[in-house]
Amino acid sequence: MTPEMMLEQYQLELPPAPKAAGVYRPLVVWGPLVYLSGHLPLLPDGSLITGRLGAELDLQAGYRAARQVGLAVLSTLRAELGSLDRVWRIIKTVGFVNSTPAFVDQPGVVNGFSDLMAEIFGPAAGIGARSAVGAVSLPRNVAVEVEALFQLVLPAESASAGGEGREGKSDGVA
Repeated sequence: MTPEMMLEQYQLELPPAPKAAGVYRPLVVWGPLVYLSGHLPLLPDGSLITGRLGAELDLQAGYRAARQVGLAVLSTLRAELGSLDRVWRIIKTVGFVNSTPAFVDQPGVVNGFSDLMAEIFGPAAGIGARSAVGAVSLPRNVAVEVEALFQLVLPAESASAGGEGREGKSDGVA
């Protein structure tokens, strides 16, 4: 199934694609690579999920916030590329978690984002390299911010240039 079909199957509601809140672009395409600026946990009504993990929020709330960031990322990809089906795979995720010094499960929070990408793009293409770090504060006091790097679907004649695909088949690139 394609990413668009998976989105429909799970009946996920995407928030509006976030607009830049400063001097940057939400997404930049460079060759087959798609760089996404930091995205926040934007809800369909335009509000944000705020709070610190280890204070106002627990692990489950953080997980849900990171998943909501994933929906905002999907919204940006769809709005800018026209379809999620243009995305071949996720390459790298960097997740920042607004947390107290005592909170130490930032990877568990960022799993909310990673699990969603695996659901939509499949386990081979939806799981990439990842970092999950704690932050003393994040913009607008949001719970999570994620930036990511994706690879676009390549034309058939150059499809062997990009590692594992959606079906988990390696192209032999180490």
